[in-house]
Amino acid sequence: MSEEPKAKRISERARELEETASFAQIDLLQNSPFMRACRREPTPYTPIWLMRQAGRYMPEYRLLRERVPFLELCKSPELAAEVTVNAAERLGVDAAIIFADLLLIVEPMGFRLEYAKGDGPIIHNPVRSAQDVEGLREMEDAAPLDYVLQAIRLTRRALPQDLPLIGFAGAPFTLASYLIEGGGSRNFMRTKTFMYSDEGLWNELLSRLARSLARFLSAQIEAGAQAIQIFDSWVGTLSPDDYRKFVLPHTKSLIESISPRAPVIYFGTGTAGLLELMRETGGDVIGVDWRIQLDHAWQRIGERAIMGNLDPVTLFADLPIIRDRARSILDRADNRPGHIFNLGHGILPQTPVENVVALVEMVHEMSQRRETRSMT
Repeated sequence: MSEEPKAKRISERARELEETASFAQIDLLQNSPFMRACRREPTPYTPIWLMRQAGRYMPEYRLLRERVPFLELCKSPELAAEVTVNAAERLGVDAAIIFADLLLIVEPMGFRLEYAKGDGPIIHNPVRSAQDVEGLREMEDAAPLDYVLQAIRLTRRALPQDLPLIGFAGAPFTLASYLIEGGGSRNFMRTKTFMYSDEGLWNELLSRLARSLARFLSAQIEAGAQAIQIFDSWVGTLSPDDYRKFVLPHTKSLIESISPRAPVIYFGTGTAGLLELMRETGGDVIGVDWRIQLDHAWQRIGERAIMGNLDPVTLFADLPIIRDRARSILDRADNRPGHIFNLGHGILPQTPVENVVALVEMVHEMSQRRETRSMT
């Protein structure tokens, strides 16, 4: 795949479609199965999209990454749009998610970010003191991340008119954990020690992050995203009491501050002990991983839509097993309005592409409603 000609075609396609946006398109988007599920309205089938649906498991993406470093790819609007559109079209999913990274926001806030091959993200000047928090530059607007907004605009114009686009960001806790640890962690010792040692400083850090995130997410909606996902990838490391005291107020403040309004998906891993508290954040959809049965999780989150929750490793199994596991999740949802099928976390790099495509087709086929005609 040659990234320059393909990216140019994406840009040209976007320009051709730019003038076609209308109330009819808005209606198509808002009445798509994904958006209806976010609002817990009946759908003709269960919508499905997949976290990391644009990623290393796709040969085209790997070829592109051989020529373009990860951060450069994220910062090239045309290439980010190309990757986003290609994945959605290849898989036949019911929503696209913009190709970006949850740590992009830390650079304009004063942090030196690097993606080292094989080691993941590295923050070279981590937060370790009150002086570090004081030196954090709160984002007053989303201008420093305009390349993400440009990618959203290009992608929105290039996608089918009835296919929603999801914008995203990291949650305050998860961002804070990266900043304090200096990268990933297994036990989050530094993060928790920081949190316990100085509650006032912790709240100042998360407040600054939440305000910056709200501005960024609001700008993504204005640029053309129909929904937002907030990734709280590491929040499952906390006890319910710690979540309630140190995290819930900031995540709730973030969600309340997003404007214009759009459906918000709040997702974390290892959160089976936190579901009732996650509901209190105000998220419209709660994403759950595979460590809890879908119907049990839904009972606990109450009047919210739910997203999940196939174990990503299932996609390495034979197709009959994948079908059986997908059927089990759909059976637990029991045709109740408000279920968005997804994995319990992102697609793993070694996953066979054909199995991912097959899963999407299986979910669509097995979840067809008899009342399809009246729902469309």
